[in-house]
Amino acid sequence: MKNQSFLKGALILTIGGLIAKILGAFYRIPLTNILGGEGMGVYQMVYPFYCLLLTISATGIPSGLARAVSRAEAVGENTGAILKKALMLFSAIGLLGSVAMFLLAPFMSAAQGESAAAAAYRTLAPSVFFVSVLSCFRGWFQGRSNFYPTAISELVEQAVKIGLGLWFAYTFRENVYKAVAFTLLAVTSGEIVACIFMIIRAATQQGRRALCVDYNAIPKASALLRITIPVTIAAGILPLSGVIDSILITRLISRYAENATTLYGLYSGAATALTGLPASVCYGLAAASVPAVSAHYAKGEEKEGQKRVLFAIKCTMFFAMPAAAFLFLFAPQICSLIFPSVTGTDGAVLVRLVRILAPSSLLLALVQTLAACLTGRGRAKISALAMAAAVSVKLILEALLLQNAQISIFGAAYACVACYLVALLINLYYSITDRKTRTQSLGYFALFAFASVLAVGTAYPFGNIHVLLAFGIAGLVYLAFAVFVGLFDARELRMNWRKKHDHCRRIGE
Repeated sequence: MKNQSFLKGALILTIGGLIAKILGAFYRIPLTNILGGEGMGVYQMVYPFYCLLLTISATGIPSGLARAVSRAEAVGENTGAILKKALMLFSAIGLLGSVAMFLLAPFMSAAQGESAAAAAYRTLAPSVFFVSVLSCFRGWFQGRSNFYPTAISELVEQAVKIGLGLWFAYTFRENVYKAVAFTLLAVTSGEIVACIFMIIRAATQQGRRALCVDYNAIPKASALLRITIPVTIAAGILPLSGVIDSILITRLISRYAENATTLYGLYSGAATALTGLPASVCYGLAAASVPAVSAHYAKGEEKEGQKRVLFAIKCTMFFAMPAAAFLFLFAPQICSLIFPSVTGTDGAVLVRLVRILAPSSLLLALVQTLAACLTGRGRAKISALAMAAAVSVKLILEALLLQNAQISIFGAAYACVACYLVALLINLYYSITDRKTRTQSLGYFALFAFASVLAVGTAYPFGNIHVLLAFGIAGLVYLAFAVFVGLFDARELRMNWRKKHDHCRRIGE
């Protein structure tokens, strides 16, 4: 298969991610109805520690390997050797992560004040190993600018998770804790099936025998770790804060409220999942940015690399800006549509949480893209330091705000927005070093903001009829404005869509 250009690759991952996240969003509707607020609270309690272990054993792999593979591709080196070494190294790390999650299950559940969550931790534990293996293949394919396997594997994950998850949840609905445990077992099953798909796909990669390489050509583990560790640290700080959140939020709120687990479930299981959807959709832009930016900087083309970063920012704002505006204005209608079982006081809390967190849809998407661009430049340490500073701000604000019963769970939402804002400002400063390019990015921000307000404002009267009608009208107005003012010029789109080839099969420019 031919390598895809930046836009093609981003589009493939964006469409795949969009379908997967839409399926995931709709999955939460019946799941929330079956498990209820308490069940979703337990469900979400398990995820922060799980995400932390995934970050240590797998999250840095796709971006780090994509950079290593793209640089090797540019000079004709053996990328199959890189894949084999990555599998040897990270599958072992993933196995340790699975064992750690299984053994620490009772301690984590006790610390969170929910001992029944131990079974949920254990059923999810094996997936840490399988995600590590899966991530190696994704990083290898993405480094070769082949994004189809990653997109398809994400859809496979979701299909298995949703099918088994709903069946388990309904079957064990009389026992909410058992239902949660088996629903998380469905997540593990999805990772196993997706992992099998990627192994078969790599083994049959046009006869290239990706898994059969000369052992002497395999790079040292230290070479891979130097690339992936900074990315892992950068990605791991946020999940670590999530682990702290799962303990801090419930502990502080339980001092003055009896429904601390339910409030945490509304915040972490519903509001942040909903407002994080735009960033998930924009994941394709971030993934495609790593090999694209890396190729330019590897050849000393700093000016072209800066253009690529600016284009990635523009694409991210194009998708995430109107999404954030729409979430803010139509929060009541969206929550009623997606979470119809969450009504009354809980419903009002959820709507307010979504409105507070709406700006984070844009901020997180931009942070994700800029962190990927920094990784492509070989400066992942900066994004790690930026996220460390941002999370420090978040935890301080949470410790202060959550003690106030009048603010309650909303303090966590305010702290979350502040966290992403700090990370964005730092990443932006180091991602775009050219003053003219930095000014251009601010100009695009204002233009996209105006377009988003215009589109969402025009659609507002139709929200009383149906939120999907308002969504369609907002989308049409937004696209019409984008074409009218020329948010993207034809030359810019052609440059990022077409593919140039040379004797080294370089990444599209």
